Amino acid sequence: MTGPILEALGNLRSLQRLYLSYNYLNGPIPTFHGQLTILHLAYNQIRGSIPVSLGRLTSLRVLSVASNFLTGTIPILIGKLTNLHLLDISNNSLQGVVSEDHFANLSMLKYLNADYNNQLFFNISCDWIPPFQLKVVRLRSCKIEDGFPHWLRTQRKLQELVLSNTSIYGPLPTWLRHLPIIHALDLSHNKLTGPLMNLPSVYDVIYESGGVLLLQNNLFTGFIPRWLCTRTNLEILDLSRNRLTGKIPSCIWNLSLDMMLHSSNKLSGVIPSPLGLNPSLEWLQLNDNNLNGELPRDFRYFINLNVLDLGENKISGSIPKWIGENITMLGVLRLHKNKFTGRIPHSLCKSQQLQILDLAHNNLIGSIPYCFGELDGMKGKSFHGCHLLLFGYGDVMQVFKGVSLEYTKTLQVVINMDLSSNKLAGEIPRELMALDALLGLILSYNHFRGGIPKNIGNMKSLISLDFSTNELTETIPPRIAALNFLSYLNLSHNNLSGQIQTGNQLQTLVDPSIYAGNTHLCGVPLPKKCPNENPPATTSNNIYEHANEPCKVWYYVDITSGFATGFWGIIGVLLLKKQWREKLFHVL
Repeated sequence: MTGPILEALGNLRSLQRLYLSYNYLNGPIPTFHGQLTILHLAYNQIRGSIPVSLGRLTSLRVLSVASNFLTGTIPILIGKLTNLHLLDISNNSLQGVVSEDHFANLSMLKYLNADYNNQLFFNISCDWIPPFQLKVVRLRSCKIEDGFPHWLRTQRKLQELVLSNTSIYGPLPTWLRHLPIIHALDLSHNKLTGPLMNLPSVYDVIYESGGVLLLQNNLFTGFIPRWLCTRTNLEILDLSRNRLTGKIPSCIWNLSLDMMLHSSNKLSGVIPSPLGLNPSLEWLQLNDNNLNGELPRDFRYFINLNVLDLGENKISGSIPKWIGENITMLGVLRLHKNKFTGRIPHSLCKSQQLQILDLAHNNLIGSIPYCFGELDGMKGKSFHGCHLLLFGYGDVMQVFKGVSLEYTKTLQVVINMDLSSNKLAGEIPRELMALDALLGLILSYNHFRGGIPKNIGNMKSLISLDFSTNELTETIPPRIAALNFLSYLNLSHNNLSGQIQTGNQLQTLVDPSIYAGNTHLCGVPLPKKCPNENPPATTSNNIYEHANEPCKVWYYVDITSGFATGFWGIIGVLLLKKQWREKLFHVL
């Protein structure tokens, strides 16, 4: 349905329920009269402001105008809707100040959603006591003035509280711990400080599962409290990007978590071993800490793990074989910048859903397993239909050299293999070139020898390719010119020879440093000319060209005359011979 909302609808005084969500309606909200109890106008293209006249619909129980293009302030008369249970104004461009006057008489209000109104300021008095008991409060990306909203201290029925990116700051208030446990609590992306000691801890309603606690991107300090282990309903726990210290409590594995993210803190010590089977964990992210020791053997019980990110730590030992043998559903394995030694286990080839493999900056030896060419998650047949990497809570950045791709709250297929800065040797397997969905292949700073695989043109999705600082020899294969999406290339500091390929996308990669340190390479963009390159036309050649200009003129005259004679010789006969024309028509 398109076009503006009909004004005539507002005059239907017996109308009680109006559902017009998920259309292409535009224009302003008309003036409604009568006994409306439910008004759904969400997910349209409605413009203008929230009309004051809505405040006169005293029977209204549900008002949803989410995801439109509404602007202006929220009228104070909204506070007169004494029967209102649900108010959803999220995903608009509303602005101005929201005070206690907007809610003074909303004693029936249970659900408040004002998410993503970036210029909406909630300035509610600390002493105000709301007349309602809210179950859901969502104020994501609004602005909350004067720190943590103290008017929430009386809300003892809260099931969901989202205050992400609302500019709240300082320590958590002490009254917060006396609230019943909130099923879904999101305080992320603020400037909250101090230890994690005042979170809700009173059990009022016991939830079976689905609990969410998101505290990432704040300034929290101190240890991870052991009382978190009692939150048995938690499925998602994100403490990443804070200043937490100390060890990870071993009791944390008692939780039936689906996602646990503790990255970018100052956690230290050995990763505690899980106590028994915990098959529910799908996402484990402990990167960018000071963790050491070896991977616990009991990690093999995380059989449904999709994402394992332990990068930027000091973890040592070999990469265990149970990755791939027991854990077969991995989509992301990131062990970047640790102290792993030994060979790359062939068991990784059994991780058919693997899309990001980052083993860079370790001390790995040996060769690349040939069976890596069998990783179906990095091939085109699974590339377009991939649904594995849905990053909804973590803020993860996968950086290719020269290209960075972020996958956060939307479905992003990022397929990359980084084995750089190790001690790997042998030849680059030609089987690897079958991974035609790879966007990045980084093998730099190793000891690879032999030539660049001649079938490299099969990797048709490559954006970034780095084979620099190895011991590669032979010529650059012509098929490299088939990489039509290549925007970063580094083949420097090898022993490559011959002429540089310049076709297709390679014509845009004109930085000489791409090929630096290969003394036997020649051709553009290097200043060194190849022996078989055609020299530019000299003065003597130009004199020869000018001397033969009359011959060229007669040459083109002859060609033109011949074409005209042949053309009209055939067309002319067909014009005169009707029988020939008919035969030609039948043949055609």
